Amino acid sequence: MSTTAGGARQQADQERRRGGFSSRRVFILAAIGSAVGLGNIWRFPYVAYENGGGAFVVPYLVALLTAGIPFLLLDYAIGHRHRGSAPLSFARLRRGTEGLGWWQVGICFVIAVYYAAVIAWALRYTFFSLDESWGADPEGFFFGEFLQAGDVRVTADVVPGVLVPLALVWLAVLVIMALGVQRGIGAVSLVFIPLLVLAFAALVVQALLLPGAAGGLDALFTPDWSALTSAPVWAAAFGQIFFSLSIGFGIMITYASYVGRREDMIGSGLVVGFSNSGFELLAGIGVFAALGFMAQAGGVAVGEVASDGIGLAFIAFPTIISEAPAGALLGVLFFGSLVIAGITSLVSVLEVVISAVRDKLDTGRLAATLVVGVPAAVLSLVLFSTTSGIYVLDVVDHFVNQYGILVVALISMLVVAWALRALTGLGEHLNVHGRPRVGTGWRVLTSLVAPAGLAVVLVFALQDDLSAPYEDYPGWLLLVLGWGLVVALPLVGFLVARLPWRAGTHLDGPPPGADPATPVSATAAAEPPPGNRPGTGQDEGGPR
Repeated sequence: MSTTAGGARQQADQERRRGGFSSRRVFILAAIGSAVGLGNIWRFPYVAYENGGGAFVVPYLVALLTAGIPFLLLDYAIGHRHRGSAPLSFARLRRGTEGLGWWQVGICFVIAVYYAAVIAWALRYTFFSLDESWGADPEGFFFGEFLQAGDVRVTADVVPGVLVPLALVWLAVLVIMALGVQRGIGAVSLVFIPLLVLAFAALVVQALLLPGAAGGLDALFTPDWSALTSAPVWAAAFGQIFFSLSIGFGIMITYASYVGRREDMIGSGLVVGFSNSGFELLAGIGVFAALGFMAQAGGVAVGEVASDGIGLAFIAFPTIISEAPAGALLGVLFFGSLVIAGITSLVSVLEVVISAVRDKLDTGRLAATLVVGVPAAVLSLVLFSTTSGIYVLDVVDHFVNQYGILVVALISMLVVAWALRALTGLGEHLNVHGRPRVGTGWRVLTSLVAPAGLAVVLVFALQDDLSAPYEDYPGWLLLVLGWGLVVALPLVGFLVARLPWRAGTHLDGPPPGADPATPVSATAAAEPPPGNRPGTGQDEGGPR
């Protein structure tokens, strides 16, 4: 047996043990599930409203086509060609860049710890909607009776009403992760994504039937063309695209590594990118139709009731539910959609960490799930089931998103494009089975336009955070859980990168069969035998 054939068979065996998606359809649904999260529902409508309404569609589409999808394809190319988790894929690009992958892993671990808490809140509010438990004061109920939030300080006072649903969320997620790529993540995506679309479509129909819905839609879609000359509006468009597509922090690299070698990754990227944006538009229609009803009922302008994030989900929407006909149905659909969207995103975030641990230590699926999931769950329960959980979550979320995800995305893009000069090879890999083909235009967008867009977003964010303390939180809180975390994540990432890989790990360039210049016979040798290909359900065993 030749050295090449031996390496290809060894690589095929490693891929079988890692697992994979059974088909392109499952991969696309899983990728859409990762991209469509809480931000699509509670962030995009308000960002669009605040940045020109209907006119915002122009910079949004420009950002999607010139930065979002090109960067998404870059992630796909890295993971699909190098057949590994984020750290392993970067190590195969160039050994010195492995730390970028572990930086992304650290970000995903932190996000998983606090993201589960928001899902737990939405789960509890799904049941609160049935009898409108928040009463006449949704804001007071959310911060008072429900979260029991007091002064801005870190405490150990447990809130049982948060602890129980948070524990249930982690139990469900760990079961999904233990089942594996296809039987867990893939199966959940096959069920949850169609269910999410149906539930949210029903929510939109219900919202459109409310009195005042037309006023809300007018407020959202009436264009302010002067906004197109504003740099912050364009920065907001690029920021929304980067936040909503799950790009730049390891998720799409990991998911792409679970796809068969001959799949069309370019076409898949286009489907995922436009599906994500389509759902955001649907969310905008549903949310602002409901806000229009709320504004009419209160005799105020839509702008006075419009909000985003936690304020929209847990204060504005409960107010709408209390006043709307069939409010209980509206509430169950809205908060149920948040739970479903949150779960599909959380499993993708956690998979980045589990996949990296499996690749590095050669552990089984169940062992890696426990090694990663149990500490994450414990931290989540300790930090976010307390009376100070809301403040800790707000600070960590802000800084990890602004200076974690965006900074590592910018640096990794510049390293791949300019330090490694790897875009040509990655583009050739995408073109082997992908259509439409990518070429010079994609390389220019990925190496120049997308990094420039990210840099502008970061500059505006930095200006805001340096001009005044975020939300007027105490300096020690911002220093420890904000800036301190931002600095610690890359340091820890590059320290972990110094640990040795498991014996037999191929690190010198793409694994056998992954290079577009490799003869077809070698590529075929690297494919697992029929019936044992990643994702067929025969690859997920327990600890070895």
